[in-house]
Amino acid sequence: MVLAGKRPESARWEQRWIPWRDFWLPAHPDEAIATLREAYDRASRDRVEIGCGGGIGRTGTALAVLCVLDGMAPEAAITWVRAHYHPRAIETPWQRRFVRRVRRGSP
Repeated sequence: MVLAGKRPESARWEQRWIPWRDFWLPAHPDEAIATLREAYDRASRDRVEIGCGGGIGRTGTALAVLCVLDGMAPEAAITWVRAHYHPRAIETPWQRRFVRRVRRGSP
């Protein structure tokens, strides 16, 4: 899963693109949550990779969303990702708000 402002070059493996500019939010939030839900569901049987250019803000936000989909409260998910992935993950206030809007079972 590629979190990027522009469509990535094709890869030798299946990939999904979530349009998401650096330091911002996904261009289509509901579609992004649905795609992350798909990644969450798929991860139980397949290898799933999620990444962005810098690997901190967008990736951290996506990881926190996955934690919420798994049943964590949004604030706990943000804290967990910062403790176990990167201390600056989920870089902006609007990225934190995005995680807070996700509910288990979303969309």
